[in-house]
Amino acid sequence: MAEPERTQTGQRETRAVPSAGSACALEAIGAGAYVVDEQGRILAVNSSAERMLGRSAGELVGHDAHDLLHRGPEGQVLPATRCRMRQAFHAGRPAQADTDHFAHADGSVLTISWLISPYTLGPGESGTLVVFHPPEPVPDPGALPQPAVEPLTELERLALLAETTTQLTSTLEVDETLRRLVTLVLPRLADWVVIDLITERDEVWRTAVVQADGDRLMYHEDLQGPMPPVPEESPMPLSRALRGVASTLAGPETYHGPPDSGIAVEQRRLFDVTGIHSAAIAPIRTAREVLGALTLGRAEKPGNFTGTDLPLVEDIARRAGLALDNARLYQRQRKVAETMQNHLLPQMPRVPGLQMTVRYLPAPDGSHVGGDWYDAFTLSDGATGLVIGDVVGHDLEAAAGMAQLRNMLRAYAWSQKEPTSRIVERLDEAMMPITDVTMATLVMARVARDGGGEWVLSWTNAGHPPPLLVTRDGLASYLTDGHGLLLGTGVNASRPDATVKLPPGSTLLLYTDGMIEAPGQTLDDGLDRLRQHAAALAHRSLESFTDELLRRVHPPGLDDVAFLAVRTPL
Repeated sequence: MAEPERTQTGQRETRAVPSAGSACALEAIGAGAYVVDEQGRILAVNSSAERMLGRSAGELVGHDAHDLLHRGPEGQVLPATRCRMRQAFHAGRPAQADTDHFAHADGSVLTISWLISPYTLGPGESGTLVVFHPPEPVPDPGALPQPAVEPLTELERLALLAETTTQLTSTLEVDETLRRLVTLVLPRLADWVVIDLITERDEVWRTAVVQADGDRLMYHEDLQGPMPPVPEESPMPLSRALRGVASTLAGPETYHGPPDSGIAVEQRRLFDVTGIHSAAIAPIRTAREVLGALTLGRAEKPGNFTGTDLPLVEDIARRAGLALDNARLYQRQRKVAETMQNHLLPQMPRVPGLQMTVRYLPAPDGSHVGGDWYDAFTLSDGATGLVIGDVVGHDLEAAAGMAQLRNMLRAYAWSQKEPTSRIVERLDEAMMPITDVTMATLVMARVARDGGGEWVLSWTNAGHPPPLLVTRDGLASYLTDGHGLLLGTGVNASRPDATVKLPPGSTLLLYTDGMIEAPGQTLDDGLDRLRQHAAALAHRSLESFTDELLRRVHPPGLDDVAFLAVRTPL
């Protein structure tokens, strides 16, 4: 870069000089570009400008850009008062022109299109960025018509953004969000889409490279995979997008210079392999963080992306960022919930002579964890304790409350050799002062052999749906005895016990209300449905019985359900 000029007094005139980073940023622009200071003197140029103007940086820097370059259509000197660029420059506002003229070093006149925008040089210093390029060629009237990309009307843009919002916010799955994003932009806006995402460990992963081939979408897995780290200062378009700096237009020429990073090498490979001749790259971000970058590319599709396309691409990427952020937050919550649930729901004890199986199905629209639980454990007298319960709520708070009740109940059941009714009374008395649970239901039972070798069930019911007993011959009946108030009412009342002998080969079902609740049906309807199907499946193995009963009875997409089945030997 040339030194500052001397004034008539021979003193050097001080002016802001762009940083090396700013000079590199000009090289990333796929057109001629230069920066001028507040007086209109050229401070820096890129190689494209040098090539188009036939002048070196040393011949340009320090000169008044208007006096040196701006000309009329016939090469005549253009007064500053008639210069649209100069007027916008002094007003400090962006402007553009489709047709104008610059002087070439050899005396010829270049027809150009230009765009100017305010440009920050440094603290307290401002300038103007000028970008220029040859205008779009005028088609030969005698040539065959070439297909062109029709720009979207304002109504079409608004409709696309509305569709993007609707499509992307109606799912909480990351993969489905990305799939929908691809189908929204291909082939409507481009014939290639590339999605780079930043992982939770700040690594970049090229998640999707998709090509629109007619009506088909082709995923190019060979171009996907891990990417090099994001450079902190790189002016290249993808690097800037992944830092959340700006949206940019790019082409093959953007990455044909010496690469400044591993990402630049991968981008050159992408353009070479795909044949993309024009790309628009925008950050995928939220108000909190940058999630990645969206690249739309045109290879077979005619026409280049222009600056007027960037706001639409940015809007789509912004909506994608919000949807991906929601999906990621949901997946994190679900992972925590599933991990917690796996630790909360116990393994079944091995009881000689008894078969036991359990199922837990979370509500699909919840956090995949809730207040429904089952338990089975060996008591101090050798009997087996069985519990099915439901704490009010469908979130982590309900799950935490469920864990508190389960552990308290186990402790009482092991230490107090008392009937199930008295153990549940103790739990009810302690629940309000010790736990955060406001209300819960449960059935607590114990099963053991009597003196004659028969299996006997004793239980108490605290406001829970009644257990179902199914004989091997298909006779099904609800055990409605032993029913008392739910937990948390504050009413001190004694609870009843009930006892029944379990016939050989019979199946005992303990379940939560998700098994019997369905839209438009009463609980009695649900109980009848459960009894009917359980009776029909009595001949099946216990595993098959359980899975098929859940498939037939549990309405998909509704409440969560816990299910415990016990079968006596023949």
